[in-house]
Amino acid sequence: MPLLGKIIKRAIDLGEQITDDSKTPQEHQEEVLKKLLKKAKDTAFGKFYQFEQLLESDSPIEEFRKKVPAFDYHRMHDAWWFKTVEGEVDITWPGQPEYFALSSGTTGNKSKRIPVTQEMIEAIRETGVKQVLSLSEHDLPDSFFEKQILMLGSSTDLEEVNGHYEGEISGISASNIPFWFKGYYKPGEDIASIEDWDERVLAIAKQAPSWDIGAISGIPSWIELMLQKVVEHNKAETIHDIWPNLMVYNSGGVAFEPYRASFDALTSKPMLYLDTYLASEGFLAYQARPNDQMAMQLSIDSGIYFEFIPFKEEYFDENGSPIEDAPALSLSEVNEGEDYAMLISTVSGAWRYSIGDTIAFTNLERAEMKITGRTKHFLNVVGSQLSVSKMNEAVQELEEAFGLQIPEFTVGAVKKDGEFIHQWFLGLAGDQKASESEVGQKLDEVLKSKNKNYKVARSKALKGIDVKLIKADDFHDWNGKNKKKGGQVKTPRMMNEEALLEFEEFVKTK
Repeated sequence: MPLLGKIIKRAIDLGEQITDDSKTPQEHQEEVLKKLLKKAKDTAFGKFYQFEQLLESDSPIEEFRKKVPAFDYHRMHDAWWFKTVEGEVDITWPGQPEYFALSSGTTGNKSKRIPVTQEMIEAIRETGVKQVLSLSEHDLPDSFFEKQILMLGSSTDLEEVNGHYEGEISGISASNIPFWFKGYYKPGEDIASIEDWDERVLAIAKQAPSWDIGAISGIPSWIELMLQKVVEHNKAETIHDIWPNLMVYNSGGVAFEPYRASFDALTSKPMLYLDTYLASEGFLAYQARPNDQMAMQLSIDSGIYFEFIPFKEEYFDENGSPIEDAPALSLSEVNEGEDYAMLISTVSGAWRYSIGDTIAFTNLERAEMKITGRTKHFLNVVGSQLSVSKMNEAVQELEEAFGLQIPEFTVGAVKKDGEFIHQWFLGLAGDQKASESEVGQKLDEVLKSKNKNYKVARSKALKGIDVKLIKADDFHDWNGKNKKKGGQVKTPRMMNEEALLEFEEFVKTK
């Protein structure tokens, strides 16, 4: 086997052993909170919420959640971050951030500006290194550690605005990769800086045969389209005809399972699928070891302090934002298998900030969790209480029952003849066909079996479901029309009635 691969693998094995320690996840988190409070005590935010007194209290964790309210983006921006954007210093974190991550998430067209400090860039690198070290847990050959890594995110050509740089977090991260990694990184700085997504993917497709890719990283929907383009441009059968040593795909941004079938169709060799949780606000978690659930370990000692609000209707407003005094739990107080909304406090000056995602713990001893949905993507019209997690499971059962690939879908509650129904749009890969009525009947049966609230709602006010089978590409074109392709853009799994009708009109024009 290649000597270099052996050396790198051995270094990773040693690094994994060195990073092992006896501290519990909660002990790590207590240290992180104290460091955050100490660093920010002289900022405007720290003075307002008396961080110095919090540090002197017998229980900083308890006092922190008593004194500081829960924030969503709009509350944080309107009260504090707008000053940071305008160039004021020492607002919620010492100094002035060099970067702002632009994010519109899965809803809305207006970009949010989220501060990204140098400390956060270092924290993202640190978590990235831990993810690399965790590869020693997987059965990978020495030769894998010599291969190149393709990271497909947003453009690294950041925009300079009033003394700082703006772009999506994947572009900011890629523009700050460490020098030692550049020899492994693809597509390289020139291609990564191409702003137009289609042009960037075409450039990748042209160069692909000259690369020896071992791992790929990015959001599933856009990685899938990129792989399709590479295969098509090079007149290949599968991606392994071009990259025979491709072994690992690092997913991120959304649950991977709905995309598994269509990914498998593009490959001819076994793949190791790993999940990551890189948000605009930080690198929150990564898959540290093999497990059937693709559960991820929280980044418990890299500049982020986590809290968890039980995901109950009374703790959130109509927009999915937590009420300011919503009860929050520390890592030592949560239970496995229950849904929580996350609050984070970070080295970028986010404080008790709602990330907008819901998670469930699968292993508390290891601080492992999986994403279950979004706080605002919880379909509860007429009491159905349908989560994205249950939707993903149901769609996977449809794939198995009908032999379909359904990488994209969205749903919303609409009124038809004066009564509520759930309107589903299922995006099929390629030119697949199926009976809408048969798929709809099966979907209804599966959801009834998975969610008792849905079953009750279907016997009362929720009069039915309507399924439209469309092309998965229609979702990508919709995203391109409303936002842009690639990067951090994700398809909303749920839409309100107005957005759903607009989407339906768009599909009719295709």
